[in-house]
Amino acid sequence: MTRSKEFDEREVLLKAMHLFWEKGYEKTSLQDLVTHMGVHRRSLYDTFGDKHSLFVKTVDEYQKQINAMIKEEIGRGRTAKQVIRFRFDYLIEVNDDRPPGCLFVNSATELALRDPEVREMINAGFDNGEKILVDLIQKGQQSGEIPVDKDAKILAASLQTTMIGLRVLARTSTDKKRMHQIADASIAMLDA
Repeated sequence: MTRSKEFDEREVLLKAMHLFWEKGYEKTSLQDLVTHMGVHRRSLYDTFGDKHSLFVKTVDEYQKQINAMIKEEIGRGRTAKQVIRFRFDYLIEVNDDRPPGCLFVNSATELALRDPEVREMINAGFDNGEKILVDLIQKGQQSGEIPVDKDAKILAASLQTTMIGLRVLARTSTDKKRMHQIADASIAMLDA
């Protein structure tokens, strides 16, 4: 007879995601995961596979959360610049709900050079983020908020690069005022 799961799979996946985000892949032991997730080792293996498989699932979940959050902001009828400002503010204004920095950036610097699967996921995540920015900039150009003579792809690449840099600073710095100044300078590129 098969036992039913005694835990919410998504809830424990989020706990694992936060632990990997905070400590990194290498510094997170299997025992750390078992303890933090509140599941038995056997349940972890049965549900998520090995540590690497669990990590890959957390990166995928992270991407889904970011996409949902941006979609929600767009759905609120915000302008393109307001959504871009939200993205900057979200990565700068860290609170107790999440560790500082970004799971993608942390994983890129820790694993991407030696783990092709993680590298592919991280690159896809960065590409997705840049595509969202291109779409937002084009939306702003259509509404007249952003000048049409500016190349949306170049602007998006520049904004994305700044966002990646700020994600690193968010992990290493507490000078939020400076980070907001950097964000302001980047957003100013969108003006006429």
